[in-house]
Amino acid sequence: MPILYANDIPENLNLHKSKSLCNDLTRIFNLPNESITLNAQASLMNKPSTTHIAFASFIGTAIEFYDFYIYAMASALVIGQVFFPAGDPAAQALNAFLTFGIAFVARPLGAIVFGHFGDRIGRKATLAASLLVMGISTLLIGFLPGYDTLGTWAAVLLCILRFGQGLGLGGEWGGAALLATESAPAGKRGWFGMFPQLGPSIGFLLATLSFLALTLLLNDAEFKSWGWRIPFFASALLVLVGLYVRFKLAETPAFAKALAQHHTHKAPIKVLLKAHLRPVLLGALAMTVCYNLFYTATVFCLSYGTKTLHIPRADFLQMLCVAVVFMAVITPVSAGLSDKFGRRPVLMTGCFLAVLAGFALNPLMASGSILQITLFLSIALLLMGATFAPMGAFLPEQFPVEVRYTGAGLAYNLGGILGASTAPFVSQLLVESGGLVWVGYYVSVMAAISLLAVILMRENTPII
Repeated sequence: MPILYANDIPENLNLHKSKSLCNDLTRIFNLPNESITLNAQASLMNKPSTTHIAFASFIGTAIEFYDFYIYAMASALVIGQVFFPAGDPAAQALNAFLTFGIAFVARPLGAIVFGHFGDRIGRKATLAASLLVMGISTLLIGFLPGYDTLGTWAAVLLCILRFGQGLGLGGEWGGAALLATESAPAGKRGWFGMFPQLGPSIGFLLATLSFLALTLLLNDAEFKSWGWRIPFFASALLVLVGLYVRFKLAETPAFAKALAQHHTHKAPIKVLLKAHLRPVLLGALAMTVCYNLFYTATVFCLSYGTKTLHIPRADFLQMLCVAVVFMAVITPVSAGLSDKFGRRPVLMTGCFLAVLAGFALNPLMASGSILQITLFLSIALLLMGATFAPMGAFLPEQFPVEVRYTGAGLAYNLGGILGASTAPFVSQLLVESGGLVWVGYYVSVMAAISLLAVILMRENTPII
């Protein structure tokens, strides 16, 4: 007896009454009534709209990246002072950047853990769990006392909670990307894969605006004492919104079909590493340009601009707000171009331009000019969006459905270790030993590595 799935049914099919539904199915597919199973009817009746799917994939990544970015900003502005002993400001900054990097080490583990359940049980429940882990970790960081109260234990507990943030975010992106791409109409996979990629820019804008508002409303003592914690508390409300949206989802058609046909594995990670290791490694290298551009511009440059160039914090945060608009605008443009011309040509162009952008870092940042620094930040985030947007479809396309959650998520998050976890730390060391010009070279090298990886990867593989 044939079983029908939601992706087999035309979008304009009347789903209001089950009797009418069965008649429509019989007519369209030339099937006897008894071949329309209850499973097919349930799948069809529960099929969410493409608008709901796009919004759900967007809102989750926006919330989780908001959580992630408020820590990134706090590490550049206040974490070192609150959780580490007073002394050399440079040492405090380095310690803060090390805690920042811990989450990137946890993210591949999160991709494996949540990917295991996402590839065995389903995308929907796994996405809700990852959002909950991230939200709880972020909220607890907001409540965590500093070094003056707990001593060394403050830093230890901070590292544990930061690890929890990374674990949750490691499971988020892969599921959100699959939610969008596995439900996308034909020829629109890049466009739908853009929605989880748009979430980070909106999350970053919310994070930046929240810290900007606190900077304008509070003095330095109030900000250091308690003000920086407010964005961490606010994340709890955003997580509740995300959970509500995601619990209303149905399973993706591609995974529902694989589950019904028993095309799943008891240990997806074993199958992935045995048969699909090459796309995992190449995907991770391809992602380094996105991460390096973003965290160099938003964490290292924020720290360098406020502490070395002595640009007021409020001014620099406003500059970042301007720059992130370029990232948000280019994201749908780049995704649309990837549907038209292919993922690889768009990504190769973005990576090549990023190589050139590295050479602009030193002259623009060292100028001390608000206008020139904003120009560099805008270029960096624009190129980050241009290379980031096609990845929402490009990475899932490298893997079969039964290991896709684990594979796409692992490649994405391993790229974070290579391109982001140590980016602020390495940049800080480079600027102290050789100057800003070496930070620019570092950006160019990371972009060149991604360019080579994209050249070696496959173009669009059908998602089935």
